[in-house]
Amino acid sequence: MPKDIRNLAKDFQPKSVELSDNHEEKFLKKLQEEMPRKKKSYRWIYAAASIILLLGFGIKFYPDINSGDPDPKKTTIEQVVNLGDISPEMQKIENYYLTAINYEIASLEVTPENKALLDEYFEKISKLDADYKRLNQKLKKEGVNNDTINALITNLQLRLQLLIQLKDQVNDLQSKKNKNESITI
Repeated sequence: MPKDIRNLAKDFQPKSVELSDNHEEKFLKKLQEEMPRKKKSYRWIYAAASIILLLGFGIKFYPDINSGDPDPKKTTIEQVVNLGDISPEMQKIENYYLTAINYEIASLEVTPENKALLDEYFEKISKLDADYKRLNQKLKKEGVNNDTINALITNLQLRLQLLIQLKDQVNDLQSKKNKNESITI
């Protein structure tokens, strides 16, 4: 038999519920247990370090036109053309790879155990860097050429891949060292 909800609402009497004096403290304590604090993220430090490195390299290797060189032809020949001079898209690509390369370099730790490995990889990277500069000169002399642009981008990719391989090998070396230390203890 259906009941009229109005009659039920008339007869309803709320129950009085009293909370304890330290109810809020208990609630906050349970809330803290259920939702632990987040660990601090230091990603912004890595981004800032990459930007500082890029600025440092930019300042160091920026060609100084007013360096007091008496031969202006020599100064213009030494100016470097890069991908960013071609188009904004190429500038984005070059900046992406250079930032990633500088980030990977900045994140490496030099220890006596991995110094030889780092030296070997940095020698390969310096050869690629010299090749990159040569390709930039070729780009300046011959003008915009798809083959040269592709070679420049491939060079940046190779440097980044080498650094990622280096980082993996350093991590493997460190984990083997930690494993050996834990075995000897």
